[in-house]
Amino acid sequence: MSLVRRIKGLCDEKKVTFAEVERQIGISNGQIRRWDNVSPKSETLQKIADYFDVSTDYLLGRTEVKRSFDLTEKDERDIQKELQKIINGLEGNSYAAFDGQTLDDMDEEDKELLIASLENTLRIAKKIAKQKYTPKKYR
Repeated sequence: MSLVRRIKGLCDEKKVTFAEVERQIGISNGQIRRWDNVSPKSETLQKIADYFDVSTDYLLGRTEVKRSFDLTEKDERDIQKELQKIINGLEGNSYAAFDGQTLDDMDEEDKELLIASLENTLRIAKKIAKQKYTPKKYR
């Protein structure tokens, strides 16, 4: 996908036009459309990336991950492994009881809610860690 098409997709998501984006970041009118034939300056590309809160690698088509702190397939696998460890640690252990019940004693709805909550917590923690600890040169 070309740079202009990728920016067009981001504009559609955000419900803005090229002209609005150009005004907001301070480039000349019609500049984005010209990028089909001419490469933009790196500073301008960075301004576009900052405006849409995506990485420059995403704009250039080097990756499908929009932000450096978005979760990758590897991150998803790691989350599932960690979740499974937690669940295994909770099953049958009275020390990990919730309101006097072990995970085995809970009804299915409560068990599903607890597991969904744990999974969501792991996802949020992973995203925060990626935001906080990813060096700027890799963002």
